[in-house]
Amino acid sequence: MTLSPLAACAGPGPVAGAGSSAGSTAGPGLTLALNRSLVSLDNKLNQFDAAVSVQRGVRQALTFIDPKLTVQHVLAERFELTGPTEWTVKLRDGVHYSDGSPVKVEDVSTALQMYQKVPGSFLAGLFPEWPTVTPVDASTFKLVTENPVPTLDYLMANILITPAAANKPEELQGGIGSGPYVVTSANRGTGEYTLQVNEKYWGPAPAIKTVQVRFLPEEANRVVALRSGEVDVIDAISPDAISQLSGLGDVEVQQVPSTRITQLFYNFRKPSGHPLADVRVREALSYAINGPSLIKDVFADSVTQARGVVADTLTGAVQTGEYVYDPQKAKQMLEAAGVKDLKIKIIWETGEFANDTSVMEAVVEMLKAVGVQAELQQFQPGGDISKWRQGRGGDWDVLGNGYPGPTGLALTPLQGMFAGTAEKEATRDTYHGYVFPKITAMLQKASRETDKTARDALLATAQKEIWNTWPCMWAFVPKTVIARRKRVQNVLLSPTNSYDLASVRLNG
Repeated sequence: MTLSPLAACAGPGPVAGAGSSAGSTAGPGLTLALNRSLVSLDNKLNQFDAAVSVQRGVRQALTFIDPKLTVQHVLAERFELTGPTEWTVKLRDGVHYSDGSPVKVEDVSTALQMYQKVPGSFLAGLFPEWPTVTPVDASTFKLVTENPVPTLDYLMANILITPAAANKPEELQGGIGSGPYVVTSANRGTGEYTLQVNEKYWGPAPAIKTVQVRFLPEEANRVVALRSGEVDVIDAISPDAISQLSGLGDVEVQQVPSTRITQLFYNFRKPSGHPLADVRVREALSYAINGPSLIKDVFADSVTQARGVVADTLTGAVQTGEYVYDPQKAKQMLEAAGVKDLKIKIIWETGEFANDTSVMEAVVEMLKAVGVQAELQQFQPGGDISKWRQGRGGDWDVLGNGYPGPTGLALTPLQGMFAGTAEKEATRDTYHGYVFPKITAMLQKASRETDKTARDALLATAQKEIWNTWPCMWAFVPKTVIARRKRVQNVLLSPTNSYDLASVRLNG
């Protein structure tokens, strides 16, 4: 049983270190360069993989998902299904925060409440329902639900625990947690943080004493910083950068299959009568996209075209169909639907995936070839794209966006993306307005099914129904990739784009 937590969804990993090779300017520790700014020290809203990696170095959950996509215990010594709608959890003896105070049952209860209350929570959509905490004694409690939630031990790996008195329904800027590191300096504006070993850590002490976190949005700058030894680990690497770095003697590129899917997802908030409200139009636009060309010419075969509505690396995922390039069919279908001179707006955030701008520019040309005019709007990291996604910032038609598989189970992203309800849409908590009651009912039934075989059968049917709604113009599954200096050892990269920061070592 592992005592240290996942330092989590990786991609970018760690930070700068002592004993760098010749030419290095790194300091005595590890330096991590993120492609997105770390704006908070918990994950209520900020669910970017690299951000969670750092956050889990400070805060911990009851459980975590290991590189084999199985559940391990962290703050929980026991996490057992003891009834159809209850799990019994016992906190590990001696777990405490960096100020020496103990982790309490109350802290778990408060954390669950705060994750529910924060507006626009990404994690809220992953839970078919939220459990309530019923204390048993000072260190034991039950997680109780109205309906069975047989995957709750997986889901709770995403709920980071904070002292109850310090928790709020917002992104926390403080760094009080039970993890192996404490935050000694933070600048939300620049995205720069310093982590130091938590001298009161209840688990095995990490080997690396200092972790520096930097924000370098431009890939070229991250690559130069890695090559010079200024930083130790980078993520969000394009095929060109992988090619450059693979030939260097003191740099290693590390890749594993991913549980993430990246999509050109339609806006399902369009009113009746709008072309994109017509499934025939959504399907027609998919035929306009030359996926094989994008994969070969833009991604250099570093991604695979999706064959379903979630990544096929997830447990319970099934193949539902293929994206086929047929521009003539696209034209015919648009004509049959009575659509002429269609104009659409495509939005995305810089750094959402490697070579994002090149992909979008290529898509514009492909759509133009079938008579569709596409306008691009690119958002900088930390901008207003979250409001736009909720329909509160402006109108759009297609969003370039990735969706993770943080539990390793297909059910989790299916729940998050496709189990929308009218009630959730009223608060803009659906995934881009996707509400199909029949599909939601299937996913709700699957989420309550305790028999895995029966659950997977329900999920298979639901995935095929989702495919038939044509939710995406195109989708692909990237690899989880980081580049690190070879002095950085024991980076156990997971398909969830994660690794245990506390297990990383420096050689030299």
